[in-house]
Amino acid sequence: MTLVSRSSAGSLLRVGDLSAHTGVNPRLLRHYENEGILPAQRSSTGQRLFDSSAIERVIYIRELLDAGLPIRVIRELISCIHEPGRLEPCAVPVLIEHVNDYDARIAALATTRGSLQGLIDASAP
Repeated sequence: MTLVSRSSAGSLLRVGDLSAHTGVNPRLLRHYENEGILPAQRSSTGQRLFDSSAIERVIYIRELLDAGLPIRVIRELISCIHEPGRLEPCAVPVLIEHVNDYDARIAALATTRGSLQGLIDASAP
């Protein structure tokens, strides 16, 4: 946490401003900060202040969450983001691991569905 003087705080965004730019609830933005994936500075009055680059970072975080990645994984990957919409190769092994996990879960669900459908079919007159 870095304290910022009033004179340098003009180029920084308050949590409400960041929320307005990203459409993400301020409560979630504070959660992202607490989880260590969205750095913030503090004003002399303790107000959260975000660099303007936080707008893109929040968008990346939302994309990763929408892709099904938990925050603990995003914390690992956040350093692999260097330009909009693109992860660096350092993210690939983690993403492959998650794709494999999803493939296994999909296969298990398909098996369960098949078993249920078999029971339904066997019950038909």
